[in-house]
Amino acid sequence: METEEEAVPHEPKRTGGAALSLLLDNTAACCHGGAKMAVLAYSLGKREINQHFTIKNAKLISLVAVLLLLLFHTALRHYGGGDSCEWLLSRGRYLGENVWQPYGCMMHKYKSIEAKTCLSKKRVVFAGDSRIRQLFYSFIKIIDPERTEDGNKHENIFFQDEKSSLNVDFLWYPEANNSMRDRLMSWANEASMRPNVVILGAATWSIKLHSGSSETLQQYKANLTNIAVYLDRLAEQAEVYWVLQDPVYEDMLSENRKMITNQQLDLYNEAAREVLNSSKYSRRSRVKLLAAARQAALETIVNSDDGLHLPESTRNVGAMVLMNSICNKLLRPIDGSCCQTISPPNLVQKLSACFFLLAAVVFVVLHILGCNRHRRHVPPDVESLEEKKPATVAAPFGPKAPFQALFRMGIIMLYFYLCDRADMFMKEQKFYTHSAFFIPLIYILVLGVFYSENTREAKLLNREQTDEWKGWMQLVILIYHVSGASAFVPVYMHVRVLVAAYLFQTGYGHFSFFWLKGDFGLYRVCQVLFRLNFLVVVLCIVMDRPYQFYYFVPLVTFWFVLIYATMAMWPQILQKGTNSSGIWHLGVLAKLLGLLLFICLFAFSQSFFESVFSVWPISKLFELDGSVHEWWFRWKLDRFAVIHGMVFAFIYLVLQKRQVLSEGKGEALFPAKISNLLLFFSVVSFITYSIWASNCRTKTECNEMHPYISVVQILAFILIRNIPGYARSVYSSFFSWFGKISLELFICQYHIWLAADTKGILVLIPGNPSLNIMVSTFIFVCVAHEVSLITNDLAQVVIPKDSMALLRRLGAVGVFSLFVLLFQHLTHGT
Repeated sequence: METEEEAVPHEPKRTGGAALSLLLDNTAACCHGGAKMAVLAYSLGKREINQHFTIKNAKLISLVAVLLLLLFHTALRHYGGGDSCEWLLSRGRYLGENVWQPYGCMMHKYKSIEAKTCLSKKRVVFAGDSRIRQLFYSFIKIIDPERTEDGNKHENIFFQDEKSSLNVDFLWYPEANNSMRDRLMSWANEASMRPNVVILGAATWSIKLHSGSSETLQQYKANLTNIAVYLDRLAEQAEVYWVLQDPVYEDMLSENRKMITNQQLDLYNEAAREVLNSSKYSRRSRVKLLAAARQAALETIVNSDDGLHLPESTRNVGAMVLMNSICNKLLRPIDGSCCQTISPPNLVQKLSACFFLLAAVVFVVLHILGCNRHRRHVPPDVESLEEKKPATVAAPFGPKAPFQALFRMGIIMLYFYLCDRADMFMKEQKFYTHSAFFIPLIYILVLGVFYSENTREAKLLNREQTDEWKGWMQLVILIYHVSGASAFVPVYMHVRVLVAAYLFQTGYGHFSFFWLKGDFGLYRVCQVLFRLNFLVVVLCIVMDRPYQFYYFVPLVTFWFVLIYATMAMWPQILQKGTNSSGIWHLGVLAKLLGLLLFICLFAFSQSFFESVFSVWPISKLFELDGSVHEWWFRWKLDRFAVIHGMVFAFIYLVLQKRQVLSEGKGEALFPAKISNLLLFFSVVSFITYSIWASNCRTKTECNEMHPYISVVQILAFILIRNIPGYARSVYSSFFSWFGKISLELFICQYHIWLAADTKGILVLIPGNPSLNIMVSTFIFVCVAHEVSLITNDLAQVVIPKDSMALLRRLGAVGVFSLFVLLFQHLTHGT
């Protein structure tokens, strides 16, 4: 056979169109070869990545990373200062316009009622010059937003809230001199006159009156030294803050203020630090320096009206920092981690720690004794990073296996506790920007396309496709949560459709199983309930949170029980029983209609709904902060999604049984005209919904429509994804991998990716948000995967196939749960 090089010389000479044809043929061959090389490189590159970066290796890396991070944060707090109050008062950055982020902790945005509760029966005094007066006004506007700046400039101003017995005063002391010292001395000596909180600051008048002379600076330092004695004595019984001088915008200063330069202010601030940080009574001064407002002003002083006084937004930052410093330790807001002490573990948390520790001890003892009978190790699939299912039945668990699983779970729960209940890692608040949400979406889309595979079968909503669907939806929801995108209503409404799609899949999947398999046994039910609830129950104990806090699991658990009751109740109608007569289909429709009426009955009256679910002891499953209102909101929002999924499954399975659909590889699901028409309407519905969501004014307004129109989007996606045969024959193994652990990802994010019970973001790498999110995400995904394996292992041990053994265990669990509920009820009652 001749090679191409050998064949070309023997070709007759061609001209005109013939020569062009030869050129095109050679070009096509070249392009075809290049395409083949690209495909080969893609396949080999992907396999090479998966060969070396398995999930087992990833977990080892994440474990080492966690240990190193623990050492790093321990050293950072010990040597670098671990006081979050100091972080709040001294350091921070702007996340966006008017959004201040303290270093390493979260700042709560106080409302009027919270401020009044915190400061009830207290007296707060601001003493200083006109810039302290500005801070005073910003502070009292948190308490009373309607308050206006109507006081005389160089006089004392008083504010009182009679209902809360709260007093906030401003005292005019433009210089740190003997007058200020005498006032502080009287407060230190007379307990009846002493305020609860004192905020002071002065320097600009001293610079202005004496033209910034060096002698004045020395006098300021001497005066401050005399004052510091009384400040320190006062700080023994009250909170005392010295406000460092904010910068000025020198170009805008009037002629009589030109001597107030930033260089002068830095010298005065350095003098204040030197004097107030050298306490005679303790290693560290009791007087707190407020420097955060100054740092914020460095970026905003250019917006000043006169070059001296700060813009209102910057003054508000200083006032809110003060409010957090004063009130966080009293009110303990979940999204205000600055200045909060850590609550000690309660009795249940201590008992859970003992339980996991005991499991670890038993595991070590059994390991030493050589009880190594365990399931045969199954090598991971290189392409999917998942264990291949063995051809034969796996060996049963040995006695060491459940203790090993509990030991692993105990280590993971320790990480959860350190992340979100201990004062180990830092936390920051969320801040939404379009780029923070949409750029990660592009990243995961590229990865999803890179890991595309052929499906094993081309049926509508085959297993690989549903895993893929759950996977990409879960990744979008994770990005939505970490970026704070709920603040943007159009994104919020689209994510609401994704949550509805999860519940749609719940209805579709469980209906299909019961309709095709007819397995209504107790073993199957307990397996599903255990897999859904194991992680959440453990977290409720370890993290001291109510069951309803993890709202999605109660939601899918409730709907699974309802689906089971609907399908299991007499008459039990299965697909194989409907072959002889189509009348049984009417029976299924009658059951679905009954379920719909049940849903409508509960949705009709909120008071009726809440009265039903407020009955003890089931109220303990649905209450959050003593109310079932959150459960009502979550249930009502997607109340029709599950029955939509059940109806779709029924119609699809009937059409499949009657061979109406074409589900071969590469075949369109319907005839060409019908397929094109359905695809057209699906695309139009997508665009229409996006336009409608973009025009939503409020979440409340759009949530009213959501239960009725979300199904249109879900069906449109299903049709677009499944009508073309080529689209049905491929799937993304990347998204599918995440879909298999979607539940664990959703629950684990609460404490080890987000922070402060989802209100903030966990900070493992301070000072580098991009690197931090990559590291925390890597660890978070590895933990979620491991929890999924542990849940599967324990499910085989905890839920036996023997019916009598299972009933005995359920009885024991029921008695124990009733005992715990009675104990809690009696404890709270007394």
